[in-house]
Amino acid sequence: MFGKKKSHPAIDKDQLELITTAQKRVKQKKRLYIHFVIFLIGAVFLILLNTVIGVGKNVTLFGKEWFVYAIFIWLALFIYHVFNVFITQKFLGAQWEQKQLDKLVAKQKSRIEELQKKVEITHPLPLNPNIEAEKKTQIIKGLTIIVAAGDNDAIGQNNQLIWHLSDDLKRFKQLTNGHHIIMGRKTFESFPKPLPNRTHIVITRQVNYKVPDGVIVVNNLDDALDVARNDKQAFIIGGGEIYKQAMPMAAKIELTRVHASFEADTFFPLINKTQWKETSNEFHPKDDNHDFSFSFITYTRH
Repeated sequence: MFGKKKSHPAIDKDQLELITTAQKRVKQKKRLYIHFVIFLIGAVFLILLNTVIGVGKNVTLFGKEWFVYAIFIWLALFIYHVFNVFITQKFLGAQWEQKQLDKLVAKQKSRIEELQKKVEITHPLPLNPNIEAEKKTQIIKGLTIIVAAGDNDAIGQNNQLIWHLSDDLKRFKQLTNGHHIIMGRKTFESFPKPLPNRTHIVITRQVNYKVPDGVIVVNNLDDALDVARNDKQAFIIGGGEIYKQAMPMAAKIELTRVHASFEADTFFPLINKTQWKETSNEFHPKDDNHDFSFSFITYTRH
């Protein structure tokens, strides 16, 4: 085990070649720098030995003093070193590095494509993500949406009802009496005071929102439903955004359809007839107490 060469399981051959080459070039340039410094110091030292101290004085070779040949030989080695680092290494220069990088990128793309194919086989995506998401949404038994909406799905303007239908108010009181009613902050603020004999759950993001005693404040619809979990028929009473969030989870809709179109800034979500079945429809014509005709309609999920 001792002396065994360390392996790099996460580095392939091409990557290792790039790393090794880069390390090699760094070492070569470092040696060249050291060589250059030593050459300069050595050349100056030889000249000083000969001229100042007189070492090798009058010792010539082919008419030249010996230290000149020593310097030339050293210079030749230095030039060879420079050539080896800056000329020979051009074969492993920028073009070679780019070629190696391109090979690595192509290889990584190929690996990613193979992994994607494996994932698609082992974990296939649903044919229709929206349908699958709807299937995964838990339908809460007894959760009922109650709303009054015009023919154009208008439900309010400036946080107020657009109409006054006494029979609709009576029906609302009859259905919600004794139950939890879940609403947004603006809907709650549209009441003069909390409605009697009902547990109010108000959804708001406001911190330290002040409410009368007995009113429960939560930050989201999930928390509101958790508070009302023991109620066999909790009601969602508005406004528009709360209705939208509750539609995938509700089991029933109690709709008062007001037979007219209205200008509004808040609308009820479209009822998808492929998901909802009309189980009752009670028409009421307009009269002295009601300015509009309307229908009490009940929908339950298919």
